[in-house]
Amino acid sequence: MSELKLEQINKSFGKKTILSNINLSFSENKIYGLLGRNGAGKSTLLNIIVNRIFADSGMVRIDGENINDNDRKLDLMYLMSEVDLYANGDKLSKILENTEKLYGGFNWELSEKLAKKFEINLDQKYGKLSTGYHSIFKLIIALCVPVKFVILDEPILGLDANHRDLFYSELLQSYSDNPRTFIISTHLIEEVTNIISDVVILDNSRILLAAPVEEILDQAYGIVGPQNEVDDYTKGLNIIGTDKMGNLKTTYVYGNLNDNPVPDTVQISNLDLQKLFVLLTSKNGGNN
Repeated sequence: MSELKLEQINKSFGKKTILSNINLSFSENKIYGLLGRNGAGKSTLLNIIVNRIFADSGMVRIDGENINDNDRKLDLMYLMSEVDLYANGDKLSKILENTEKLYGGFNWELSEKLAKKFEINLDQKYGKLSTGYHSIFKLIIALCVPVKFVILDEPILGLDANHRDLFYSELLQSYSDNPRTFIISTHLIEEVTNIISDVVILDNSRILLAAPVEEILDQAYGIVGPQNEVDDYTKGLNIIGTDKMGNLKTTYVYGNLNDNPVPDTVQISNLDLQKLFVLLTSKNGGNN
């Protein structure tokens, strides 16, 4: 099985630390969500993975081999980002042909099917596309290149709700037809929660969490009730945030609950991924 592994990655720009001691593994045939607030270092990390920029220290390996100056391993990855790598005067069909020359084995049948579904004319020039259709065209390429690791950095930039829904559907179909590893960096957490199997959360230049989504959400709770009873029940737990409304209090906990009996006036429910993310990456939540 192929594995993409990051070992002690550090990166700074000037005096600002962007990534600090990043250790991560991306396993074969999974869909990962890479989450973080603006400036958390997500794009920097993805560009280091594919060797577009270089880490100050540390190493990226695929199946134990360093990717630096290793075309065999670099050819196993494709990064789709908001950066435009194509000339405005190039026809979309020509860009696809050039992509096949670089990667080989391009899925022409799928590209034509996706072009029809997204209603994009492959005979037009790249510079004539809107922001949303720039994203759509680059997504078509990402789904059609024969790589083991497809990396998508803010893939739905400029897409309307209908096109986002179509993209998620086509991504899952493509993954079903041809299992490989996807790494999706996005701010629209609610929309990808049911797509990703694992999540990585970056915060303050470090990895805050990296685990299967189900495992994470099984440890994320909202505990609601009268303030005194909630405080008594949650004493000693890992509290990541609170809300108050009158005498009612909601305490958010990440981690194991205690074995104490739950008072009749107290309710416990699991959090969704977006709420957990907000709590963990807020000024105080991430420090717990």
